[in-house]
Amino acid sequence: MHLLEALILGVVQGLTEFLPISSSAHLRILGVFLPEATDPGAAFTAITQIGTEAAVVVFFWKDIVRIITQWFRSLAGKAPRNDPDARMGWLIIIGSIPIVVLGLLFQDQIETVFRSMWIVAIMLIVFGLLLGVADHVGAKRRKLDQITYPHGIAYGFAQALSLVPGVSRSGGTITMGLFLGYERAAAARYAFLLAIPAVFGSGFYQLFKNWGQTSIFTMGETFAATVIAFFVALGVIAFFMSWISKRSFLPFVIYRVLLGTTLLILLATGVIAA
Repeated sequence: MHLLEALILGVVQGLTEFLPISSSAHLRILGVFLPEATDPGAAFTAITQIGTEAAVVVFFWKDIVRIITQWFRSLAGKAPRNDPDARMGWLIIIGSIPIVVLGLLFQDQIETVFRSMWIVAIMLIVFGLLLGVADHVGAKRRKLDQITYPHGIAYGFAQALSLVPGVSRSGGTITMGLFLGYERAAAARYAFLLAIPAVFGSGFYQLFKNWGQTSIFTMGETFAATVIAFFVALGVIAFFMSWISKRSFLPFVIYRVLLGTTLLILLATGVIAA
């Protein structure tokens, strides 16, 4: 039974990681309605995100290889310091610093207090509305090669907010990108690339820390969920990148607000516990 639950959570992780609706919130919510009726835990969430982030590596493989190659070539003086791909390498490094620092400073709160369902519900609504505002007022003129270092840092702090379930890693960073005037596709592309070091770092840290058991799941069950999350996420990335090149984020905004509101009602009436 645990394996089936883990696989269900893996599918949900793959479906929601790259949509701006918060995968950690969905795993937290779904856990309440599974037979165990318990939080899958921050460790399970972080480890299964290794699978979804591996999907990013596969999908953007050519971009990643080019960025890494040019970054090392620029260090060796074989490529200009202002080479766009070398700059992107530095932007990813700089943008990853906030989530590393804040993740270590607030590790205990991330694994306990921040996982309250009240916080999840409020974050779903608030950051859903912020995404809607950013999508409406953002200029959407800047392209990916126009990202500056200050903007990279701003993206990094937006990504760090995703340590709180309900914010959404992609949602937070894309919202920041839209407020800064970037095109939808450019904002999403940098958000996905920026997430690679943070997600792999967090995932492998939790893997090492919790080897043998992650909350209610064994490591074998967690690995199974990670694998299925990878395959589901591949399809979702392709869908999402195609969607945002032609359409707005309004459906995701509406979904977040409705889900958050429903959660608040269930919590207030005592149907589910915080």
